[in-house]
Amino acid sequence: MPDTRPDDHEVLLVDDPRPGVRRLTLNRPDRRNAMDNALRGALFDALREADRDDAVHLSVIRGAGTCFSSGYDLGSNLSADRPSYTAGGAGSWARQVTDGWLSLWDLAKPVIAQVHGYAMAGGSELAAACDLVYLADDATISHPVLRVAGTPDFAVHPWLVGLRNAMEMVLTGDAVDAAEAVRVGYANRTFPADELDERVLDIAERIAGVPHELLALNKRWVYRAMDAMGARTAIRAAPDLGGLARHVPAIRENLEGLSSRVRDAAAETRQQDD
Repeated sequence: MPDTRPDDHEVLLVDDPRPGVRRLTLNRPDRRNAMDNALRGALFDALREADRDDAVHLSVIRGAGTCFSSGYDLGSNLSADRPSYTAGGAGSWARQVTDGWLSLWDLAKPVIAQVHGYAMAGGSELAAACDLVYLADDATISHPVLRVAGTPDFAVHPWLVGLRNAMEMVLTGDAVDAAEAVRVGYANRTFPADELDERVLDIAERIAGVPHELLALNKRWVYRAMDAMGARTAIRAAPDLGGLARHVPAIRENLEGLSSRVRDAAAETRQQDD
């Protein structure tokens, strides 16, 4: 991993590797870049800072270590210190997550997801929220929690991959390899893993050659088209359905078992660290 400005104790590393390109590196490699609220908050703050900086034309998000992100950090207290306020009640967490990912659509400047290893569950949602997605050729995209916990928090699938592919992804929860992710429209392109950094930066630098005001206009009209097709309305409906799912006995039992497994894994990790 290339050098970055802050030290390795920061949960998010920031550097400017090419003119006009801001790069944000999720930096919890020991947790497979699992996103607790501190990391999500730092990410949103950095993206907004880049959006306000006229010298920055776009941002790239990647992960340190072996993968892009394993998802939300279920071993942390996700109810405390959330990056933004969302009204309580059933589905509150998913609504808060959805608000966060939709905020990437509303940024003026493009955001690229650079995915290596895997983007799992919430990590796949972060990548899906970005404007462009580039994968290492051995990367995978997955959302296995859909097999036990109801709807995705950020339910963007039909607009990215279409009806049939969305159905297969959410009903099976199976991993999708990089080539398939590009074929169905989840991602733009794949590159050899050892070339991913440079190939993504080459694309980013080409985009950065366009005035950022023009980039903002072109990004905005694409998302206006998504809005006209009802994307936000349907995406925001999913958390409400997910909230209802918590009252289904079979799903509730699955979630209780999932929480127990997460706690055991977290305890095992702490023992290894000691």
